[in-house]
Amino acid sequence: MTDADVAALLLVRVVLGIVMIAHGLNHWRGGGRIEGTARWFTGLGLRSGTLQAWMSVVTEVGAGALLIAGLLTPLACAAVISVMLVAGVLAHRPNGFFVFKEGYEYVLVLAVVSLALAVLGPGRLSADHAGDIEVTGWAGGGIALGVAVAATAGLLGVFWRPAPKPTEPKPNGTAEAPAVPGQPAEQEAR
Repeated sequence: MTDADVAALLLVRVVLGIVMIAHGLNHWRGGGRIEGTARWFTGLGLRSGTLQAWMSVVTEVGAGALLIAGLLTPLACAAVISVMLVAGVLAHRPNGFFVFKEGYEYVLVLAVVSLALAVLGPGRLSADHAGDIEVTGWAGGGIALGVAVAATAGLLGVFWRPAPKPTEPKPNGTAEAPAVPGQPAEQEAR
């Protein structure tokens, strides 16, 4: 690995780490503080909004600190990917791709950069390298992606309870109940 490669990995780790720490601190101390973040998570359909708010703060600040240090890099990357998956699925996916329309563009970039970092490893200027615990290549990427997907599925499975869609009026003025997933929709009599 060249000195330029080492510097590039350090730059990516530090910038991504700072972004995650700033994001976590904003959930904690910014605008609406923990209470506002909890209301936002609840509005996305997550139960236990206050718990979700604190979990996001701890995960984002913790992952950011680990990335800056280059410690347990695949797991730090998994935390970032998981946070971005949750944000992408619950908050940004319905808005399309572009970030200026509140879409998933930004969270996708952070998740992919994290996955690439897990594959490439933290580089020589890292706690992982100093402790001879670097896990890179397919193993690093697999750990990051596997842990992220499992954590995201677990969180959504336990805490996500989206509000039912409102009923839509039929042309004759009566309300039609929304379709239940997994059950065929009733057809109107013609």
